[in-house]
Amino acid sequence: MRPSLLNPLFAPVTSLPGVGPKQDKLLQYLLSRNETPRLVDLLLHLPSQVIDRRARPKIRDAVQGTMVTLEVTVDRHRPPPPRNARAPYLVYASDETGDVVLTFFRAKPGYVEKLLPVGEKRYVSGTLQMYDGIPQIVHPDRVLDEEAISKLSGIDPVYPLTEGLALGSLRRAIAQALQKLPALPEWISPEVMRRCHFPPIAEALTRVHQPVELTDILPDRPFWSRLAFDELLAGQLALALIRAQLRRPAGIRNAGDGHLRNKIIDALPYALTLSQRDAAAAIASDLQQPVRMLRLLQGDVGSGKTVVALLAAAAVAEVGKQAALMAPTEILARQHIKTIAPLAERAGLRVAILTGREKGKERREIIAQLAEGEIDLLVGTHALIQDDVIFRDLALAVVDEQHRFGVRERLALTSKGEAVDVLVLSATPIPRTLVLTYFGDMDISELREKPAGRQPIETRTISMSRLNEVTDSIGRALQAGKLVYWICPLVEESEAEGTEHLTNATKRFENLQKRFGDRVGLVHGQMKGTEKDRVMGQFAAHEIGLLVATTVVEVGVDVPAATIMVIENAERFGLAQLHQLRGRIGRGSEASTCLLLYSEPLGEMSKARLKVIRETTDGFRIAEEDLKLRGEGDVLGVRQSGLPGYRIARSEVHGQLITQARDEALRILKDDPKLKGERGEALRCLLYLYERDEAIPLIGAG
Repeated sequence: MRPSLLNPLFAPVTSLPGVGPKQDKLLQYLLSRNETPRLVDLLLHLPSQVIDRRARPKIRDAVQGTMVTLEVTVDRHRPPPPRNARAPYLVYASDETGDVVLTFFRAKPGYVEKLLPVGEKRYVSGTLQMYDGIPQIVHPDRVLDEEAISKLSGIDPVYPLTEGLALGSLRRAIAQALQKLPALPEWISPEVMRRCHFPPIAEALTRVHQPVELTDILPDRPFWSRLAFDELLAGQLALALIRAQLRRPAGIRNAGDGHLRNKIIDALPYALTLSQRDAAAAIASDLQQPVRMLRLLQGDVGSGKTVVALLAAAAVAEVGKQAALMAPTEILARQHIKTIAPLAERAGLRVAILTGREKGKERREIIAQLAEGEIDLLVGTHALIQDDVIFRDLALAVVDEQHRFGVRERLALTSKGEAVDVLVLSATPIPRTLVLTYFGDMDISELREKPAGRQPIETRTISMSRLNEVTDSIGRALQAGKLVYWICPLVEESEAEGTEHLTNATKRFENLQKRFGDRVGLVHGQMKGTEKDRVMGQFAAHEIGLLVATTVVEVGVDVPAATIMVIENAERFGLAQLHQLRGRIGRGSEASTCLLLYSEPLGEMSKARLKVIRETTDGFRIAEEDLKLRGEGDVLGVRQSGLPGYRIARSEVHGQLITQARDEALRILKDDPKLKGERGEALRCLLYLYERDEAIPLIGAG
């Protein structure tokens, strides 16, 4: 139950005066919500910069092109002529040193008269320009009377916006939300408050949204840092609660004598790498311990994580138990089953797949077999966590690319069995700080080697101005029977504004089809799964030679014969994503080439990224470089700078707060595992405010 104290903050934004259905839609989009946002969402939407309106020169002294606040008397109005609605509405105003013209385009009738009554004194704020030698402010940002200006600090926050949402209306909504802020209890310990010089939360929120100094909104200042620490503490506390739940004594253990694992190893067409053997041994040892396993297995694209996961599933099958492997997309789930099925069959391990595509009779049969214990390993997508999917005895949950799943999904899967062991796979090597932030203190296995026989990939960067040369060389490659990927960043024009130089996949497909005819295919995220699979199948079977695709091929597409990849607008992709995409080639026995096409001019950040990707194919080095170059968002394939799943904390600024938040969370759980008493109540408020309340049912569970 949410503490009733928080109810005012969980009221919908539409309960505020002036926020109607149109604003609701825009705010949903801006704040990334699928439903009407709440006041708390507004309050945690922090400004990106400030405008300093404290300069109040006389008109004569005002500097062209600067933001000024002028104290003027309104002299006269000049509305546009009746038949020319496009002409501006002009207001002439003055002070004792000169005149200024205030210009409004498409002004509503009566609006300007009311805003600037003739003969009255007003404070007008905006950017001053000269027009025909006369000072002018077009659409002043603020027009205030004496009383209103006395209440303002003269520093205005500027927020990230979405098209159609006016800055003024967002500011008004946030100011009203601040008025509704209840007196919140303090959840940070006095010692941390002192050490970090944190203000109380109400002061932090007020000073970030209504700054008194220009520096108040900087992420490294105490006000923003306080909110970042709250967010990190909520995240770490939720992880610690899950961890405590997973680490409970587990009773019967889940690894057998190795007979099934040996059959799988014998069925492999190659020997396991040293790090695969180490990882498999560590997992088997975990499965025999009296506490539940929580291990992260990370390794580059193609380093053989699926096989290690299969060996873990075989270990639990040896004692008659079941395993589940959950992947974020259907393509990825089908890729796993393609690797697993032939090996499992040789070892007598029964596997099945369950995604949104399995329906009707087929789905019912799978679910019945699962409940009877006739399936040893079930591979699938979110479909695995639906209520009617019941395992006879689930002992191991393997979660692939876990950062794409929320806490809720992870818990839903592990709750389908007793004391389920958890193995997390990640194809994006994750730097240590991130592992702490995102997974808590998991045990880690790394697969560092590439399987035998893998060929190196040559990576080159080429300007888009040489597109014709690239197309010609692709033509020659197709003549020679090569398979080529051509990756584009977008599907439809409407996906992005201001990206005129980007080609969408559909357009590039049409252009290449004109040149190469029916040897060209297209896959993108908005196609039906069956249609995507059909085209991918044609590509793998050499029926088409050139596959134009968006990043749907980033994970889990395996066509070893493909040896060339063109990535268009490569400067638009994060390092991790470029690395993932490139990992689709170089999987067979032939040398491969990756061409990164970029549009000029290139920014410093893009240059640095393309340089790293050209120099190395080591995913661990790339992850570390990516972390240096930009926030964690991209390291985990989450498109925002800042920490994954965090809106306020920034890795480059608040990195040292992560460890402090983690230590604090562990201390809290040690002292007060059930979050009782006054501070416990305060911490429950914290978990709800930052949407980490999925962890609350775990308090004192078991």
